[in-house]
Amino acid sequence: MKGIDIVLINPGDRKQTYQGLGMDFSAIEPPFWIAVIAAYLRNNGFQVAVIDANAENISTQETADKVKQIDPLLSAVIVYGSQPSASTQNMTTTGKICRALKDNTTSKVAIGGLHPSALPLKTLEEERVDFVIEGEGHYTLVALLEILRAGKTDYSFVPGLWYRDNDNIKNNSRSPLIKNLDEVLPVGAWDLIPMRKYKAHNWHCFDDIKNRMPYGAIYTSLGCPYSCVFCCINAPFGKPGIRYRSPDLVVKEIGVLVNNYGIKNIKIVDELFVLNEKHYMTIVDMLIEKGYDLNIWAYARVDTVKPENLQKMKKAGINWLALGIESANPDVRDGAEKRMRVKDIKHVVQAIQDEGIRVIGNYIFGLPDDNLETMQETLNMAMELNCEFVNFYCAMAYPGSKLYEIAIREGWQLPNKWHGFSQHSYETLPLPTKHISAKDVLKFRDDAFHKYFENPDYLNMVQQKFGSEVESHIREMTKTRLKRRLLES
Repeated sequence: MKGIDIVLINPGDRKQTYQGLGMDFSAIEPPFWIAVIAAYLRNNGFQVAVIDANAENISTQETADKVKQIDPLLSAVIVYGSQPSASTQNMTTTGKICRALKDNTTSKVAIGGLHPSALPLKTLEEERVDFVIEGEGHYTLVALLEILRAGKTDYSFVPGLWYRDNDNIKNNSRSPLIKNLDEVLPVGAWDLIPMRKYKAHNWHCFDDIKNRMPYGAIYTSLGCPYSCVFCCINAPFGKPGIRYRSPDLVVKEIGVLVNNYGIKNIKIVDELFVLNEKHYMTIVDMLIEKGYDLNIWAYARVDTVKPENLQKMKKAGINWLALGIESANPDVRDGAEKRMRVKDIKHVVQAIQDEGIRVIGNYIFGLPDDNLETMQETLNMAMELNCEFVNFYCAMAYPGSKLYEIAIREGWQLPNKWHGFSQHSYETLPLPTKHISAKDVLKFRDDAFHKYFENPDYLNMVQQKFGSEVESHIREMTKTRLKRRLLES
């Protein structure tokens, strides 16, 4: 593969991140961000290769060996998760990959993505890399590759770049936010990605549990206009806001995934797909017209769901909506900048389910105002709602979030390894609240997981909606009890 300008690397260590849940229950998601960066660079005349170390489940040394064989000018490790914790929790294995690249190849090494954008200086200081990319990365990589191709070493004109000039750390101002997403986020270079390796979440396929592969993931928009205290997803963009790809391009890309790769299971990765009615309903109408057989899931807020749109959404193949419910207690939830009443939440969940769309409820234990009683309120509400699936999270101070800024300012203890930010890792360390310890929060969360999924009312609902095979799958899942260093002390 001589003449390759850049290798884009997707890092990951499923065992470290998910423990026993990483083998069969978690998803292996296609790296959409890498696919569109690859397509954009290729459209600008660069020769691009991709290594998905996460999907291939290869070691850091094997990753470095592949890069050595390709011999690119630049290796760029893109640490971009499709949920808030995914970027930071992958930084441990990312650091190992970068060290292996520096030790075993002649390639320059760059690192970009959500976490590096949130902490660019710290990332350059801590990791063995030549460059850190702050921001979205597309314009940065084009400018950097042009300099490397020319054999030059003056990086002062590369937007969004952090680098060393002798022993001095320098950085250039961020590149402007992408205005025309269709041009800069074209249909992804899926031909460069190992498309047979990806697998949907277990719950996403409860209606057909044996067919979780192949799996596709796309963005229809970037960013989020809200500023939830626990969320870091706007770190690469520098501010809250949302920008859209055109419905025409989105549906064209879905067509590529369906027709070229036989994909039915699709995640819409947008931080908030169900927001701009004109945008998402145009996509819905176009998908109905195409008549694809799809199994889609997407994110919504309780206060953005419009019941009159749900029937069409279901017809288009949107079978699951993920709702950020967070907490049952209004004081705790308002502190996290989410203002909804419990009865509104129940009404919206019921309206969604009435149209045959499944709900995955996302809940957070350990928000700043939480105590054992308020967390129990949240668990009680979750069990009363009895959604088809739930995620129970601990509040974490993810780099790029307001909680991280507060934690640094207040001197709260944070994980000493980046994979300690993974919700499911052995080393996980959530935040304490104003009232209880991190240990109390973690124990409550782990116990709540088993209480919910081992609850006879939940198992009966699953059996009735999805059959005995899915019920057995859930029972098998709950046999895995996560090991936690914090709970052993």
